[in-house]
Amino acid sequence: MIPKDATGSALELGRRVLAIEADAVRALIARLDERFLAAVSLVLACKGRVIVSGIGKSGHIARKIASTLSSTGTPAYFVHSAEASHGDLGMIQRDDIFIGISYSGESDELLQILPLVRRQGARLIAIAGNAQSSLAREADVFLDAGVAQEACPLNLAPTASTTAALALGDALAVALLDARGFSAGDFALSHPGGALGRRLLTHVSDVMRSGADVPKVPESATLKEAILEMSRGRIGMTAVLDGTGKVCGIFTDGDLRRALARISDLGSVRVGEVMSTGPRSIRPEALAAEAVQVMETHKVNQLLVVDARGELVGALNMHDLFRAKVI
Repeated sequence: MIPKDATGSALELGRRVLAIEADAVRALIARLDERFLAAVSLVLACKGRVIVSGIGKSGHIARKIASTLSSTGTPAYFVHSAEASHGDLGMIQRDDIFIGISYSGESDELLQILPLVRRQGARLIAIAGNAQSSLAREADVFLDAGVAQEACPLNLAPTASTTAALALGDALAVALLDARGFSAGDFALSHPGGALGRRLLTHVSDVMRSGADVPKVPESATLKEAILEMSRGRIGMTAVLDGTGKVCGIFTDGDLRRALARISDLGSVRVGEVMSTGPRSIRPEALAAEAVQVMETHKVNQLLVVDARGELVGALNMHDLFRAKVI
């Protein structure tokens, strides 16, 4: 536990760290120039894969950049600089792009493998903090990730510099994503697991109720018949269909409460007189995440699912989306 007399200084130091790292990333904006465009062009023209390499903290950043590139349409993998000289260099081929990351630009393990990378014919992009470093001079394209200072009070531990390198890698990945026309559907193919995969791959047709599970009545049905059908469906509503079998309205728990408040003789009422017209609906091929957005935007808990002809094919409510873990 932090001593009481140290809490103020810890909070202030935390804020200072965030400010220094934010300034380091902000300073990259003015330095992003034609060299960045050259890096994007080089990767776009690559017929092989992208290899990202570094050691120490830069190695961790390199691994994350390789992962981000791979998940956004640019095949990439990480090679540890120290392991590369013990056999992993065999992964590198003539058509590949090699991205070397070292803040000093003088990491021995990285510099040791550069001649071998060059011998293979791979092109080199350097991300470093020193334009005069050995790594920068060897590169086909140099991306300047220099920072004014580290966030560490000793100005030693890689903090602002690793944040800057990571942000520069993200900028490269996103620029490549845009240039390739990479879509949400493409993204989903490489993220099939977890919540992200469910949001991108689950369609309304996967979670909706269909067939006999969809409550529906004709608009000529009595209010009692509509209530019984709504209770049977256990979804808080029933669809109302016109004479051609197409959706003309919806009758919900809210419509029932409003009807009870203003109509004294419910026995003679037809559901078509108290239903809500123009109900919110969605297509079965839409993403389930879109259904969530429609419900939240229009503050409704149920949606009818209709096909291109306006015919009822299903229904769903928030509970269906919760069960499918879309939300």
